[in-house]
Amino acid sequence: MTSTNSVSISARHASRLGTLSVIPWTSDPSGSERNAPFLLAYSLGDGKDGAEAGEETMRTVLAEIGLIPGGDLVDVSKTPNVSITLLVEAGRAVLTMPYLNAQCPVPPEWERDARDHGQVYFIVATRPWAEATPGRPVTEERLRAFAGDEAMLTSAAHCLVPVRSLRG
Repeated sequence: MTSTNSVSISARHASRLGTLSVIPWTSDPSGSERNAPFLLAYSLGDGKDGAEAGEETMRTVLAEIGLIPGGDLVDVSKTPNVSITLLVEAGRAVLTMPYLNAQCPVPPEWERDARDHGQVYFIVATRPWAEATPGRPVTEERLRAFAGDEAMLTSAAHCLVPVRSLRG
């Protein structure tokens, strides 16, 4: 199980997007091997104009920062116009991008895998996930169902974000 985490977003889009959250996971949560680390950002769909308006706003936000929902995988290290940074330090992942800042606790195996890979696969869902409320545990089955849903994946933005640390 992993917990969801709240995200701060600029006032410009916050009321339409509603509650945003970020959740970390690895391809094998047992931590027995080196695994790909993932971060998923999503809305609960509880914005002032409803889930559909939130989905439309998320698409707008992504386009404004240079990510195309449903488009190709973007390697942020090779795409200077996409301003996303990820600091991984002391059991926390700090994600910074235009309009969106998130800080979430990560398990030691996730942090190790992120450092070993040197990057994290970041997915920004345009489709809301109302059941994954911030601060509440999400079972592996629920995460797998949402993160593996073809409609969610094909409508999301996907990017590889380099891992930075305070140690350099």
